[in-house]
Amino acid sequence: MKTDRQVQGVVGTERKGVDMTSGAIAPKLLTLAWPLVLGNLLQTVYNLADMFWVGRVSSDAVAAVSLMFPLTWLFVSTAMGVTAATIALVSQYVGAGDDRQADRVVAQTILLTLGVSLTLAALGWAFRRELLTLIGAEGAVFTESLAYIEVIFFALPLTFLFFAFRAALQGAGDTKTAMWLVVISAGLNVVIDPVFILGWGPMPAMGTRGAAWATFLSRALAAGTGVAILLRGGFGVRLRVRDLAPDPTLLKKLVDVGYPATVDGWARSFAAVTMAAFVTPFGTAAVAAYGIGIRLMSVSWSVAGAVGQATATGVGQNLGAETPDRAARVTWVGVGGTMGLLFAAGGLCVLFPEAMMGVFVDDPAVIAEGRRFLYIVAPFWAFFGGTMVIQGGFRGAGQTKVAMALSFLARWIFRVPIAIALAFSTITVPGTALAFQGLGVGVDGIWLAFAVGASLTFLVAVGWFRLGRWTESVIDQSGPERELPEEPVGTGDEIGVDAGSAAEREDDD
Repeated sequence: MKTDRQVQGVVGTERKGVDMTSGAIAPKLLTLAWPLVLGNLLQTVYNLADMFWVGRVSSDAVAAVSLMFPLTWLFVSTAMGVTAATIALVSQYVGAGDDRQADRVVAQTILLTLGVSLTLAALGWAFRRELLTLIGAEGAVFTESLAYIEVIFFALPLTFLFFAFRAALQGAGDTKTAMWLVVISAGLNVVIDPVFILGWGPMPAMGTRGAAWATFLSRALAAGTGVAILLRGGFGVRLRVRDLAPDPTLLKKLVDVGYPATVDGWARSFAAVTMAAFVTPFGTAAVAAYGIGIRLMSVSWSVAGAVGQATATGVGQNLGAETPDRAARVTWVGVGGTMGLLFAAGGLCVLFPEAMMGVFVDDPAVIAEGRRFLYIVAPFWAFFGGTMVIQGGFRGAGQTKVAMALSFLARWIFRVPIAIALAFSTITVPGTALAFQGLGVGVDGIWLAFAVGASLTFLVAVGWFRLGRWTESVIDQSGPERELPEEPVGTGDEIGVDAGSAAEREDDD
């Protein structure tokens, strides 16, 4: 029989976190989601601060930092993929009441993230010049990019460690602690950016290298504090030094569950570059309108992505607790709430498109093209959001390959081919003499591809989820069940556990 002690239980320490296995679903989902929304928005501030102060140096410096964004996103996608498995496994073990195994997952995640990030950092440093040449950096932009990336590679392990910390606590139902760390680190980055970039006070002006050092120090603060919190425990999970011995079985499980999320992130990044390339032939106004439209959409993605992450925690905990029906309800509540909010947001954009575009630009041609973008795409934001929440449900179940498949379907099966077929008059297969006749709708065809792709993907996601093939947890629950005794044991505020579990915990402490 499962117990109510889903998210607490080390001797002498109550584990804090949102228990998604009981009570009203919507308030708890909101409690998990809002810190993630704020955290996502603060990450945007983090990036904008670098761009703002680097803009006071030179246009070459701005170009250098801009050029690094796709490469940086690949690293972030890798970190998110490596730790996606952590959320699934930790949440399921917490839901099953096996906090001790959740702690072991955390330790193995630390090992894995350090191994992957140190390898990437070493390879990146060794081939940094070749990488910059590959992505097209030349002249002064190459010099500025090199100064920036050399330091960023040193910061890579810190980035991965913070993602590991955030995923561990999120799986245990705590999203607020990581959010406050993002607040502090982003604030530090904003404060010290001008000091290092422009050379305020005794510091020499370092330009783009200064921006990188500010990022390094901010991430060092976040990662170091995160590891200290994990070592202390009491926030849902705990990092124990003795658990850092490699466990091949757990490491393999983390890789098997996590790698599809990494591939998913890479596919999304490349698809974004591809769609931007499709827009370019239609002129500056179209490119500008597309850039502003995507930024407006990114706000909705931040909300939907956060609810999807919260849903992953709720689904994982309930599968661990062997309550798959409630796991499904968590997902549908998340989908309904998110779609309702995004329908309203999209409606505002359709009603006041000039005002929305005018926040960013006053060029009449850009505003006119942006109005067409919003008329076509904004009504379908809810379908983008609904799909992202369902993907979160699959990830919480450990079905990261399904979530990856939905991303590929949305972008590379629906969106990209539809954009090609609708927007262009003649379609030539690269490297061949084959040519096909398109509809030649123009840039509106690209906007329509977003709308049609979102709708079709949402229908597929709903159907796939309703099949119910995700309801088996990915953790081993073959061990003996743990239950609380009738009366607590020990003294003070200690939480009673069975004798075997208590002995194991005391030994591990």
